[in-house]
Amino acid sequence: MNKQDKTPHFTADTSDRVQTDNYDPHIVPAETAARKEREGDAYKTLPTEGNSDESINTTDGYTVDQEGLLNNYAIEPEMYINEPGDLREEEAELAAERAQEIQSLSEDEEGKLTMEEDMRHRGQGMV
Repeated sequence: MNKQDKTPHFTADTSDRVQTDNYDPHIVPAETAARKEREGDAYKTLPTEGNSDESINTTDGYTVDQEGLLNNYAIEPEMYINEPGDLREEEAELAAERAQEIQSLSEDEEGKLTMEEDMRHRGQGMV
């Protein structure tokens, strides 16, 4: 471990994973050397942002490759209408309602079929 690795990382920092600066063991690309000189201590580290309840986290998709290039892969945030989690609650309610409908369809409907009329549930589109 390096001296700087003793501090705890609060984000997924890939600089520990990528120890070398190049893919070839004897050649360091000019772009990599220039980036290392320009960025200094921030070389191969991920940008961080403060956690806030009002905004989504946009740094989840960041990775750093072996030459220090930053990649930002798309991470789809949870979808919601008014507040986070409201669609999850609605989906749970719909699932419970659907389970109740299926249960009522499978119940015994003895006595609802007579010679005059059929009072049983038709069930079209339900099952």
